[in-house]
Amino acid sequence: MKPYIIDNTQPLEADMLGEVRAGFPSLADEEPREKLDLVKLLVRHPASTFFFRIGGTSMVEADMDEGDIIIVDRSIEPYNGCSAVCFIDGEFTVKRVDIHSDHTMLVAANPKFKPIRISPDNEFAIWGVVTYIIKRA
Repeated sequence: MKPYIIDNTQPLEADMLGEVRAGFPSLADEEPREKLDLVKLLVRHPASTFFFRIGGTSMVEADMDEGDIIIVDRSIEPYNGCSAVCFIDGEFTVKRVDIHSDHTMLVAANPKFKPIRISPDNEFAIWGVVTYIIKRA
C-alpha cells in the first residue's frame, strides 16, 4: 500500500449535468450546469491528503473493496471508531480503530480477519483518517 500524492496545481474538473433520479425517470438535460472540481469537493487539506488503492478484502463490510481508492487526511485527529490507515511494524493497513484507555485495537470489517491488539512492542502510528471512498463501477 503506497500513498499517491495529490497534485492540486491543476483542477480536476468535469461537467456536472445536474441531478439524476434514483426513483422515477426525469427528462434528460445534457447542458452542463456547473464545473465540478473533484479535488475541491473531496479534499479539505491538500497538503496532508493522500490517495491509497485498496488491496485485499479485510474492509469489505465497510464498503472498501479491492481496487477502490480511499482518500486519507493526515490532519484529522484519529477518533474512536474511525477508519484509518495505520502503520504497524513496517507495513500500512487500513482498519477501524478502537481506542481504549489502556490499549488500541485495529478491527477489520470482515469476520475472516482477527482484530489486531496494539502492544508497546509494536512499531505503530495512526497515519491518517479515511475521509472518502471512491468506488469502481
